[in-house]
Amino acid sequence: MAEVLVYVDHADGAVRKPTLELLTLARRIGDPVAVHLGPGADTAAPVLAEHGAVRVLTADAPEFADYLVVPKVDALQAAAEAVSPAAVLVPSSAEGKEIAARLALRLGSGIITDAVDLKSGDQGPIATQSAFAAAFTTTSRVSRGIPVITVKPNSAPVEPAPAAGTVEPLAVTFGELATGTKVVSHTPRESTGRPELTEAAIVVSGGRGVNGAENFSIIEALADSLGAAVGASRAAVDAGWYPHSNQVGQTGKSVSPQLYIANGISGAIQHRAGMQTSKTIVAVNKDAEAPIFDLVDYGVVGDLFQVVPQLTEAVTARKG
Repeated sequence: MAEVLVYVDHADGAVRKPTLELLTLARRIGDPVAVHLGPGADTAAPVLAEHGAVRVLTADAPEFADYLVVPKVDALQAAAEAVSPAAVLVPSSAEGKEIAARLALRLGSGIITDAVDLKSGDQGPIATQSAFAAAFTTTSRVSRGIPVITVKPNSAPVEPAPAAGTVEPLAVTFGELATGTKVVSHTPRESTGRPELTEAAIVVSGGRGVNGAENFSIIEALADSLGAAVGASRAAVDAGWYPHSNQVGQTGKSVSPQLYIANGISGAIQHRAGMQTSKTIVAVNKDAEAPIFDLVDYGVVGDLFQVVPQLTEAVTARKG
């Protein structure tokens, strides 16, 4: 069976959930071979093996932390040349998509971004994408070279499937461009205790209807009761009510959770572009004609200041 390279997104060996989802998808089209770059391979390898990695290629060098994405592209290129995989899968983060684009160019291959599903095909992997505010679903495949595919988080379940997970060193030669842009400092982001927005299974967002930074506590309370991440529309962010790092939309982050709850968000196309692939969408808005209701699975026409606290109480009571 052909092998499939899976780029491992991790923090010092702590494997992030999107990588485990990629391993699930990789098993549909071949034997997953994980590529772990940087420190923590000893910690990550058993987790990767537990989720289907038949091999784990590892490389550690200061370049992976001290410089931007080019050293990682050099390593993935070396892995692709050594393995001749059926495809290369990368998480659809901002960094992941840059790595994938550079790698595809290096390999002379086609690229598919923001896939939400993968299956095996006679002429290579077939990717499913959602387009135009979820109005269309497209299926496509790369017709030239080794397919490089980025996959949105929460597109597949995390399914344990124990495999050998043999750890092997990966020889990497860094090119001249690898050290062209140096990272001069790292500032850890202050933790809120909530899941990472782009990886969360549930996202609760607030928009213009929240009507002030002080009122986002209502959105946060519902999110905390559900163990969810907090998002915001561009209108709320531009008004200074919530940090830009939490913006969902075309000019913010793209999310694809199992459940997305939009509160006081009208549903402009720019926002829909960032959350349209959510599995289940719920909206609370007092305007029955708001465009968001064209997209939702469940809609509540009502005042969010009445509806959301009641929902929070109901969730808390059920958990209790």
